[in-house]
Amino acid sequence: MIEMAAAEKAERIVIDRAGPVSQRMALSVMNRYKPEQMLWHYEHGLTLQSIFLLGELTGQEEFCRYVQSMYDTKITDDGGIISYREGEYNLDQINPGKTLFLLYKKYGEEKYRAAIEKLMNQLRSQPRTTSGGFWHKQIYPWQMWLDGLYMQGPFYAQYTLEYGVAADFDDVVQQFTLIESKARNPVTGLLYHAWDESRQQLWANPDTGCSPHFWGRAMGWYCMALADTLDFISSAHHHGQTLRAIALRLLAPILKYQDRESGLWFQVLDRGQWEKNYTESSVSAMFIYFLLKMIRMGVVPKSDIPQVRDAARAAYQGLMERKMREDPSGELHLTSICKVAGLGGNPYRDGSYEYYVSEPAAEDDFKGVGPFILASMEREGILNL
Repeated sequence: MIEMAAAEKAERIVIDRAGPVSQRMALSVMNRYKPEQMLWHYEHGLTLQSIFLLGELTGQEEFCRYVQSMYDTKITDDGGIISYREGEYNLDQINPGKTLFLLYKKYGEEKYRAAIEKLMNQLRSQPRTTSGGFWHKQIYPWQMWLDGLYMQGPFYAQYTLEYGVAADFDDVVQQFTLIESKARNPVTGLLYHAWDESRQQLWANPDTGCSPHFWGRAMGWYCMALADTLDFISSAHHHGQTLRAIALRLLAPILKYQDRESGLWFQVLDRGQWEKNYTESSVSAMFIYFLLKMIRMGVVPKSDIPQVRDAARAAYQGLMERKMREDPSGELHLTSICKVAGLGGNPYRDGSYEYYVSEPAAEDDFKGVGPFILASMEREGILNL
C-alpha cells in the first residue's frame, strides 16, 4: 500500500483513498511528521505507538521502521533520552516509553531496554500522596490527575509483567482504585479531572479535594489506561477483576452523556449544549477505543454488547462525518481537538467551565490523532488478529 510519488522525488507517500482509515491516517501523519520534529512528549509517543502497532498487526514493516527512525533521534546508544529530565518527576514523560517495549522486542537493540530502565527509575522514586498515589508532576505536589493514569499505568504494568516482581501489581492497581475512590461523583458516575490531597489548590473543592468539572479528555485518558493496563493483567487474577469492575462502572455514564444527535461526547461531559461547549474529537476517539476494546476483551456483559457497540459505531460515524477533513492529496485531517487543558500553573488554570470551553481547539493534534488510529483499528477488527 505504501508507494512514493515520483513527481515529488520520493518524498511524499501516495495515499490510497480506498484503503482502511487507520492506514490512511497513519500515512497522513507520516507525510506531515518527520524525524526532526520528534519530541519526547506523551502525545508523540501515543501516536507513534499506534502506528507501530498498526505495522505489527498488518505486517507492513514500513510503519514500524518509520517509528524507529523517529525514536532513534531521541535515544542515544547508551540508552539516554535526549531532553528527558528525571528530576521533574513528570508522569507525562513516561508515556513515550511504552513504544520502547515494542522497539526492543522487534529489533533487539539494548539501548531501548536501557531507556526503559531509565524511565522505571523515575517511577521508583516518584513523589506520592500520603495515600500512595503518584504526584502528577513535581510542580503539582499532592495532586493526582486522571491523565497520569494513562501516562504511567500501562508502562508500569508491562514493566512489572516482563521485568519486575508480581507484588508490584498491587501498586499498579492501587493507582487506579485510589483516584477512582477520590474522583468519582456518586450521582453522575463520572470522574473529576483531578484530586488535590492537600486541598490547597484554588481549584480544589475544600471537602473532597476534587476539581470542579468533568473534562472529557481526562476521562478518556483514564479509560484508555484501564483498557491498556488490562493487556498485562490476567482477567482471572483479582487485580484484573478489580480493573474490569472499574471499567464496568464507567460504561453507563459514558453512554448516558453521549450526544444523541452527533454520537460524540462534549468537551465538558455533563454540560451538553451549554454555551460554548462543543463535541470534542479526542475524547470521542478515546471512548470509541475503550468501548470496542472492552467488548473485545470480554468485559462488557453479553446482554449489553449491542448497546455498547451501537454507541461506539455512532460515535465513529460522527467523527468521520463531522470532524474529518480530506484534502486534495487524500490526506486525512482530524478537527476539533482541544489543544491542551490542565490545572494550576502560571497563568493559573482554575478548572472552571469557562476555562475548559475557552481553550483553543486544533486540527491534527496528536492527542486526538493517536486515539483515532487506535479506535479505527478496533473498528476495523485489526486488533482482533
